[in-house]
Amino acid sequence: MGQWNKLFQLPLKTESISLVVCGRMGLKQGEKRMSDNSEKKTLAPHFLIIAVIVVVIIAVLLWPSKETPAPAVEETQPVDTQPVVEEPDTFIPAPAPEPVEIEPVEEVAPLPEPVEPEPLDVSDEGLEKALSDISDSEDVNRLIVNEGLIQRFVVTVTNVANDQMAPAQQVPLAAPEQSFRIYRQADKEWIDAASYKRYTPYVAMLESFDNEALVTLFDKYKDEIQAKYDEIGDPGQPFSSVMVDAIDQLLDTPEVPVPVEVYSDSVAYKFADPKLENLSAPQKQLLRTGPDNMRRVKAKLRELKSLLVDNGY
Repeated sequence: MGQWNKLFQLPLKTESISLVVCGRMGLKQGEKRMSDNSEKKTLAPHFLIIAVIVVVIIAVLLWPSKETPAPAVEETQPVDTQPVVEEPDTFIPAPAPEPVEIEPVEEVAPLPEPVEPEPLDVSDEGLEKALSDISDSEDVNRLIVNEGLIQRFVVTVTNVANDQMAPAQQVPLAAPEQSFRIYRQADKEWIDAASYKRYTPYVAMLESFDNEALVTLFDKYKDEIQAKYDEIGDPGQPFSSVMVDAIDQLLDTPEVPVPVEVYSDSVAYKFADPKLENLSAPQKQLLRTGPDNMRRVKAKLRELKSLLVDNGY
């Protein structure tokens, strides 16, 4: 509004003075020309003044402005922009890597070709040699029968487990060279201690075998042994359990004091004590080896049984 007052202040005063002067001059001339109708001559100047004032007001309202309105500015949300990184005009190459010394790779020797295992020698000569290799006794080849060894072993063990003695022709050991001896005293017959000594070489040979080596040898031939047992025993029953039963049978043999009284029925000698005579045939045969030999045999059997059980037999 202040600017409008400045713009129109001077023209408004000039026109107002001119109009006033003109009005006053018109009034003076009108007074000279007044007619008899004095009221009409008096009101004419007033209408002229009002008209002039109206024209001035219209001119003020419609007077063009020299100022132009500022253009409207639309508000915009700021946009995040990533700073532009100007790449350098010059390219600087990366430094060359330091040379790496590579140690020479030793040539790997080619793997040996697989060697097929030799077939198992199940012959009597092969089995006899295997037994000789795990014993330091010179009596092995002399005391063990080298004919049908696997079958003789299976038949003997099976009979012992069944409380029976195997036929002499099926036993894997050669018969003792000395015969059974007795002596008479007080009208009674007693087992001579010399009879026990004939079994001592067999016991010594048994002790000469390494226990673990015996179990390993049994494991090596177990398929052949099992097949033979299936022919003469109960098919499907593990022979290892039969062997453990045979060992238990011998371990249950009681120890008796010496001398041991016997009698003859014209066929064979029998124990005079009914308790001993009622023992199984394998147990009575172990008694005839003598108390010392029997203790040594039992000790060996306990060791072998322990290894068999530990190996899952």
